[in-house]
Amino acid sequence: MIKHVIVIKFKPDASEEDKKLFEEMLGKLPSVIPEIKGFLFGRDVVRSERSYDFALVSDFEDLKALERYRVHPEHVKVLQHVRAIAEQIIAVDFEF
Repeated sequence: MIKHVIVIKFKPDASEEDKKLFEEMLGKLPSVIPEIKGFLFGRDVVRSERSYDFALVSDFEDLKALERYRVHPEHVKVLQHVRAIAEQIIAVDFEF
């Protein structure tokens, strides 16, 4: 199994509407991308100086499934949206 972890720092001028749209778009992915085996996401609640604003943790059967997810048209739409409102996106993928 592959654990796919993303953390995001939003741009200071990212609107609340754009952040909510991002969350709505993400929430639809598990119903349209069968490769997703686990999917959790949410905004940071601690808000410390070192905190990022948002995290996504998802599970995939293997690297091939993760790659199919990455290029899926619905995921690409979400990625395009978040790149427009994110200052920084960090990813880590590991086997478990």
